[in-house]
Amino acid sequence: MASHQADGRPRLIRALKQQGIQVSHEQVRQSMLRQQLRSVHKPRFVRTTNSAHPKPIANNLLDRRFDGWPVNQAWVGDITYVRTDEGWLYLATVIDLASRKVVGWSMSDRLKTELVIQALKSAYGARKPARGLLMHTDRGSQYADQRYVALLEDFGMQQSMSRKGCCWDNAVAESFFKTLKVERIYQTRYQTRRQARLDIVNWIEGRYNNDRMHSANDYQSPNEFERVLNAA
Repeated sequence: MASHQADGRPRLIRALKQQGIQVSHEQVRQSMLRQQLRSVHKPRFVRTTNSAHPKPIANNLLDRRFDGWPVNQAWVGDITYVRTDEGWLYLATVIDLASRKVVGWSMSDRLKTELVIQALKSAYGARKPARGLLMHTDRGSQYADQRYVALLEDFGMQQSMSRKGCCWDNAVAESFFKTLKVERIYQTRYQTRRQARLDIVNWIEGRYNNDRMHSANDYQSPNEFERVLNAA
């Protein structure tokens, strides 16, 4: 399966209907049982944000308004880690709330401010948003660093941060990392950081942005949903 057993019955039914095949939930359930298939479940999520720092904290301007945004009006960012035989690889991403598309990312073997700076530069370079965009993250030390804050100001972005200890304030970013880990990372052993980098980029661009049906997009991929929004 292209989804590596990550798609449950709702997505499978949608995919089959797009191919002109009408099936019920019970038919799909019975078929999965016969083939001994089941969707992969999400392991417990481990938080790594360090918010115990004296740096200034921005107000929560996003306030969990995750839906209904136009393209390039509100982005969310976050950091996660990937295990390799060489050691940890850290991944920072930027997601457009309009379509849930990953519009920028950066990876490094060091959990430093430069990681999130490069992810933001990647997103800005690819999208060139107008001034006034809302950029929301947790209150980790990397996002509170003056160099990151200065870059937001240069790009004309408004900074927003989650409340202390409230993961739901950045739920879209954290949900993406859960999806990435379930559908790809937890099914793969990376011998090198280079192998992990290539595989993760391939999954983001080849699978997630381009093909994966997203419930927030009426079960369309981020790229497909953006085409609909831009054509409206």
